[in-house]
Amino acid sequence: MSKIRKTIKILSGKPVVEGAGVNLRRVFGFNEPGMFDPFLLLDDFRSDHPEDYIKGFPWHPHRGIETITYILAGKVEHQDSLGNKGVIGPGDVQWMTAGSGIIHQEMPEGDKNGHMHGFQLWANLPASNKMMGPRYREFSAGEIPELSMGNGARIRVVSGKVQGTAGPVNDVVIDPEFLDVSLPAGTEWSHPVKKGNTVFAYVIEGTGFFGEDRDQPVKNGTLVLFDDGELFKAVADNSRFRFLLLAGKPLKEPVAWGGPIVMNTREELKTAFEEFNNGTFIK
Repeated sequence: MSKIRKTIKILSGKPVVEGAGVNLRRVFGFNEPGMFDPFLLLDDFRSDHPEDYIKGFPWHPHRGIETITYILAGKVEHQDSLGNKGVIGPGDVQWMTAGSGIIHQEMPEGDKNGHMHGFQLWANLPASNKMMGPRYREFSAGEIPELSMGNGARIRVVSGKVQGTAGPVNDVVIDPEFLDVSLPAGTEWSHPVKKGNTVFAYVIEGTGFFGEDRDQPVKNGTLVLFDDGELFKAVADNSRFRFLLLAGKPLKEPVAWGGPIVMNTREELKTAFEEFNNGTFIK
């Protein structure tokens, strides 16, 4: 009998201002570097007011991590020091491995009604891969498989595998799973997860329940972290219930975090910023 994962932590995030003046909600980040290992940060940026996001995230460096951007509404224009340029829109994913160092910018633009909604997730890299060559991958909405379950549930598979269908993001060190799950009112969905992996869900629409607990409904904008086990279970309340399901293999390594750069020691962090300041950051 597979153990169904239980809730051990519930977070709702806090409003912060990042970049050149982007108002967003930080679901978790600098204060919880070990709790969500191998993930470091999750930001939810959604607004109908361009002044909340239009100044964007001008040129800035990253090293030692991967940044994952997922868009639901609006679009984000990006450029980086590898020469990549492009725009991601609704349903698209940008998976960037900073590795030894990359400098990039991300500039949001709302849809015709000014609406912008997306997420950025940071995943840590192990010490052995911190200085790997940087790489950039972009996946359009059409490249991400969407499964329709018999009960009306719909699952978009960015990475990982659902019933034999794999997402397009592979060859990632932390063996991540990234699913966008929508359940019709009153339905439930179970999914096997790897024992020992960190698993959490972030609700982006409606209200529902996780695990076997029906006394603790979770709503839009709520993150739920689970204990260990082999099975994840979700149940929709009386409306559509949509959430992002994230999982990954913990690194269990020391974290030295300085803004957009995450290394293992303070000495490595100091070196990274010295190199950025003297022009030797890009390898």
